[in-house]
Amino acid sequence: MDVIALVGPSGTGKSHRALIVAHKYNADAIIDDGILIKDGRIIAGKSAKHEKNRIMAVRRAIFILPGHAEEVREAIKRENPRRILVLGTSENMIHKIAKRLDLPAVAKIIHIEDIASKAEMAKAEFYRRKEGKHIIPVPTIELKPHFSGYLIDPIQSFFKRSSKHRRRLGEKSIVRPVFSYYGKLIIDDSAIKSIVQKLAMGEDFIKNVGHVRVKHLMDGDDDKGINISCDVVLRYGKHIPTLIRDTQKRIKDAVEYMTGMVVHEVDMTVKTLFVLPA
Repeated sequence: MDVIALVGPSGTGKSHRALIVAHKYNADAIIDDGILIKDGRIIAGKSAKHEKNRIMAVRRAIFILPGHAEEVREAIKRENPRRILVLGTSENMIHKIAKRLDLPAVAKIIHIEDIASKAEMAKAEFYRRKEGKHIIPVPTIELKPHFSGYLIDPIQSFFKRSSKHRRRLGEKSIVRPVFSYYGKLIIDDSAIKSIVQKLAMGEDFIKNVGHVRVKHLMDGDDDKGINISCDVVLRYGKHIPTLIRDTQKRIKDAVEYMTGMVVHEVDMTVKTLFVLPA
């Protein structure tokens, strides 16, 4: 098995041309935005285009969400494709995906500028940015179980072999993800701290919340998620370990749901017990 890649900025038509590139270079599998496609079917993974915010979409696309890479790695071993075409927005992203999926070194990198004109890329970017349309190179019937309610319409892909003959390569599906309506999304640490403060102070056994700290876990340029820590003052009279565990889980779930970030730990330090005067 070997690996080739198609690289280009977001919205320039990589997914639209994926089947043509795969056909030209005899790739029988495609990795695009978090899913493994083979013979027109989604074999494994979950599409980043199904995520509800851009941060989660990026994490899904580079296979860092829990269990995602493992699922696709197993599927690759099971299906044993001859050649895989990996799509990405940069060469760095391609190498990250290959590393996460234990793929061989990338043998060839094709850039979108080599196979699409400036006018074609501008048109693709218009549909992506203005209308929120994203293409996935699989048939609509294959995509429906994964994208209920998101499908717009299918398009047909053709590879021109001669002026008299066209060979159909397959149908592609157009979707409009929720996150495509958003612009650039940046979540400041102060927003995370406010979520923690709000949730913690909503518990009747917590008297006060001290300094909230957010630590970003980095592996080079790769953001692995965050750890959260804070100090609390509790009201005396209840079982502290149980209350803290429940609160930690609520904070973790809420921050992940609201921000799309991966929360590895929520550490809470009980500084004081508040006892009501007799």
